[in-house]
Amino acid sequence: MSLAITQSGTLQGIDAFPVDVEVNSGQKGDPKLIIVGLPDAAVKESCDRVISALSNSGFIPPETRMTINLAPGHIRKEGPLYDLPIALTVLAATGQIRQQAACELSNYLIAGELSLSGETRPIKGGLSLAVLARDLEKKGLLLPPQTATEASLVEGIDVYEVTSLSQAIQFLNGQEALTPLESPLNDGTLCSDMAITEMDFSEIKGQHSVRRAVEVAVAGAHNILIIGPPGSGKSMIAKRIPTIMPQPSLEEYLEILRIYSVAGKTLEKGSISFQRPFRSPHHTISDVGLLGGGAIPSPGEISLSHNGVLFLDELPEFKRNTLEVLRQPLEDGEVTISRSAGKITLPSAFMLVAAMNPTPSGYSSKDGRQNMCSAAQIQRYRSRISGPLLDRIDIHVEAPSVRFEDLRNEQNGENSNVIRERIQVARAIQKERFSKLGISSNARMGRKHIVAYCEIDHNKATLLQQAMEQLKLSARAYDRILKVARTIADLAESKEIEIPHLLEAIQYRNLDRALFH
Repeated sequence: MSLAITQSGTLQGIDAFPVDVEVNSGQKGDPKLIIVGLPDAAVKESCDRVISALSNSGFIPPETRMTINLAPGHIRKEGPLYDLPIALTVLAATGQIRQQAACELSNYLIAGELSLSGETRPIKGGLSLAVLARDLEKKGLLLPPQTATEASLVEGIDVYEVTSLSQAIQFLNGQEALTPLESPLNDGTLCSDMAITEMDFSEIKGQHSVRRAVEVAVAGAHNILIIGPPGSGKSMIAKRIPTIMPQPSLEEYLEILRIYSVAGKTLEKGSISFQRPFRSPHHTISDVGLLGGGAIPSPGEISLSHNGVLFLDELPEFKRNTLEVLRQPLEDGEVTISRSAGKITLPSAFMLVAAMNPTPSGYSSKDGRQNMCSAAQIQRYRSRISGPLLDRIDIHVEAPSVRFEDLRNEQNGENSNVIRERIQVARAIQKERFSKLGISSNARMGRKHIVAYCEIDHNKATLLQQAMEQLKLSARAYDRILKVARTIADLAESKEIEIPHLLEAIQYRNLDRALFH
């Protein structure tokens, strides 16, 4: 008998954990491969793919009974990423590759799907596997080409792309030299891909108050609810928010890409570029689609929106229980999913942008149209959004119908670049303020941060007290007002929160009374 071991990895959430691929050959019995170690259906099917790949690559398929153990055995293994390491370990156990290659197997982390011809195919989670290989201090990482490209973004580990089983063996044998991939960041490929879009804020006609509210929201990463009739430009404004958001830092981008990688989104050509994500799920989405989950927990829309924007159009049309699952991630910036297959925690620090009509018919008396809905219908419509969820939305702004004069006005408003420059200044102030606190924006301030950085004097406190009593605002709304006021002060490059900043922040909560009380 002969035993050979290769190391690969398994994905749990956005993290990868080591998996030893152990092959014991020469056992008595009919020639076949037996996989143990909690494999799923895709892993069990590796046996047939590996046998065909070996035959078509010029090697002898197993002639004895072989046991393949994926350790540790208590973690469920899923997906076809074990094809390549299994094939290499089988060849090492049967003595079909040089001793040098068999020894080299332990120096690399290996993953990849095999076609029946022996060619490699992309897999999910390349970025997470690269982080694992670096942490394990491996000599390098062998991956299929498309997966290797994203993995090369991780510094401190050599990533080699192998196009076939044969090429992997020749590399390990020392017969073919492979050059580690250079990070796409070094040649400017990704940076040059930043926010190439035809959309711009200058295309928006009128709606100056909404534009201002959106600027404040983006400057502090605050959640925002836009309320207005059909045709008022709610969706148009929301879709242009990414054009005024600051470019993500490398750390933020890698967080985004790791989530997309484990979800398999990076396997779609042109699915992600060096910019913040913008996700806009339909209102028929399920809890699992929004939150994440499944038999093997995977990221949902809120995690795919991490470090970017989650846009929920027609907010009351979403199922109420679906909306309620947003409460934890909005508060904590992460979501925990528990399933029989395991429990994972995924990052979900997104900016929520929601839009809705004032009534089921879409119009209110303010729009100059007759409202055909009864008071009971309007109440049922608005009650689909719970008070606790509404409290977690920092800014509520009304988008009135666009006036004819604004539509005819050929003069464009400020473009996205001008707005983004102001926002970047405000974000830089916040970055410096919170540099040692582990948060990056005013929206993420906790109670102790609000006390420290949103201090107001007696006169301003009296003003805020009167506003809260008149509008019947909750204690959570008090914190939201101070956070937004701090952001408005940052946009004005003011060290202190002044009365105008506080009044503007209070204005962004007055829809609580007008629409929901």
